[in-house]
Amino acid sequence: MHDLRFVCDNASEVQERLESRQTEVDLAPILTLNEQRKTLIQAYDTGRHEQRQLSEAFRQKDTDPAEMATARERLKTLGAELKDLETKRGEVEDTLHEKLLHLPNLPAADLPVGKGEDDNILVRTHGEIPTFAFEPKEHVELGETLGILDFAAAARISGSRFALYRGAGARLERALMNFMLNLHSEEHGYEEVLTPYLVNREAMVGTNQLPKFEEDAFQTTDGKFLIPTAEVPVTNMHREQILEGDMPIRYVAYSSCFRQEAGSYGKDTRGLTRLHQFQKVELVHFVAPEESEAALEALTQHAEEVLKRLELPYRVMTLCTGDLGFGAQKTYDIEVWLPGQNRFREISSCSNCGDFQARRASIRYRPEKGAKPAFVHTLNGSALAIGRTVMAIIENYQQSDGSIAIPAVLQPHMGGAERIQAP
Repeated sequence: MHDLRFVCDNASEVQERLESRQTEVDLAPILTLNEQRKTLIQAYDTGRHEQRQLSEAFRQKDTDPAEMATARERLKTLGAELKDLETKRGEVEDTLHEKLLHLPNLPAADLPVGKGEDDNILVRTHGEIPTFAFEPKEHVELGETLGILDFAAAARISGSRFALYRGAGARLERALMNFMLNLHSEEHGYEEVLTPYLVNREAMVGTNQLPKFEEDAFQTTDGKFLIPTAEVPVTNMHREQILEGDMPIRYVAYSSCFRQEAGSYGKDTRGLTRLHQFQKVELVHFVAPEESEAALEALTQHAEEVLKRLELPYRVMTLCTGDLGFGAQKTYDIEVWLPGQNRFREISSCSNCGDFQARRASIRYRPEKGAKPAFVHTLNGSALAIGRTVMAIIENYQQSDGSIAIPAVLQPHMGGAERIQAP
């Protein structure tokens, strides 16, 4: 959420930066509502001043009885007027708050301006794209032939866009979870947390999932939501708190993620690419504002380290303004190479949200003892999406006989096995 004063005082700049996202924005209603709010506040303050003066007259012994009667009647009507002003102010502020919730974050000043993914900027690449003495296959064919992926069974159980892992496939998912959690908690210094998968509406609003993306969320009959990412419960661990002590605070969490993604029907829905349920390891930072740019670089490198140790080729892209997520002010996408699809595909997004989420969730910190609390900056990133990592391993490590070599770093988690072969 934005600072209302900043939006109103810098309306032209805010309008221009939001439009660079390729988003239609009309700040006029917000500016009008803010003027109404200020008028109501001024009228209320004037009325309260009059109310205090009239009350003071009652305490004067020499006040004329006729004036006392007039003052008494005025106080009655004034009380009703003040109550009405309070009600109107509340209504205006509720509407203003709702409109601010629908405004996306401002892109960072150093982002490339562009319309979409074709305008993203390459930052770096890592690893060599593998060559094969045979035509590489996609993960769906390989996984089903090996009996480690069973999409037909998943469809019978749950419908389309679900996956069922079997045997070595299930163990590979578990191996990746353990490897990623151990790496980030033991070597990168994150505190591991395991959170609920159901959250309330306030948690979804705090991490900008609502109200904008309500149609993409799975909702229970009692008004709770299945989490679309562990970012939601982890960030909300500190909702409505003032953080004391050392910063930054860094968490890593494994979770299942649930997304309807209604707007992506028919797009990239084959295999493990875009599912209604998938597993992910998430990194979340709470940092002081002056540390957030450096924190984004560190978070991205922590996600990259997973791919380096798995020896998977990838590239890092800076997202342009038109491809930026709703709550982010700057994002790096990490894209892994998929030989079966002959393309790079996103496996992680690492974002700096600035104070956007902190304002929505009221997360503040005290820069020093006795200082006035300020809003923290929050960052988050996948490290990594496990299903897409499985997909990348299957396609990059496929062998001519249809088996899958297991990356060396995962073999201890796979009982020492070096390959996944057909039973």
